[in-house]
Amino acid sequence: MEAILNAARDPRFPAEPVVVLSNRPDAKGLETARTSGLDAIGLDHRAHGRDREAFERIMHAHLVEHDVELVALAGFMRLLTPWFVSEWSGRLLNIHPSLLPKYPGLDTHARALEAGDTVHGCTVHLVTPGLDEGPALGSAEIDVRPGDTPDTLAARVLKGEHLLYPLCIAGLATGSTSPVRRAVHVGEDEIRLLAPDRW
Repeated sequence: MEAILNAARDPRFPAEPVVVLSNRPDAKGLETARTSGLDAIGLDHRAHGRDREAFERIMHAHLVEHDVELVALAGFMRLLTPWFVSEWSGRLLNIHPSLLPKYPGLDTHARALEAGDTVHGCTVHLVTPGLDEGPALGSAEIDVRPGDTPDTLAARVLKGEHLLYPLCIAGLATGSTSPVRRAVHVGEDEIRLLAPDRW
């Protein structure tokens, strides 16, 4: 989320963050959002028991109230119902720490290492009812190094996430369908981006 907020400070960025919602009222990101001047709302999903749609209808109402046009999930670890996904179809995106369609779900870094992958990364995709199945909007690749652990791999993939997500948000906000491939160096890491050529 912080990477998105930082990117949006650039006057050329074609999207404006307006509200941050969390299903955890104690989430650190809410205070970060408030410090950035945004409305930040904690909605405890546990108050709705197993009725996920009831929780999502409250979330939806807040998004509509703030005139939100595009929803970027960041650290939101709940499966969304078909109702919510349908309401925001084409305007709901997520970032996943693997090169989809490889390794949907959890434990992606350990799974990549167990498979002996030499390249790993992250993918931004539109959200559809299937878990991590939506169309990809962009990806960032890194090389797996000898001696990598799930933690070291996760830390380097996170750098790619911070670069990729704002680019894909900007691309979706401007209707871009033309990806550009480029390599970015962050310290000793080369991160290869395939993302929309906007902003």
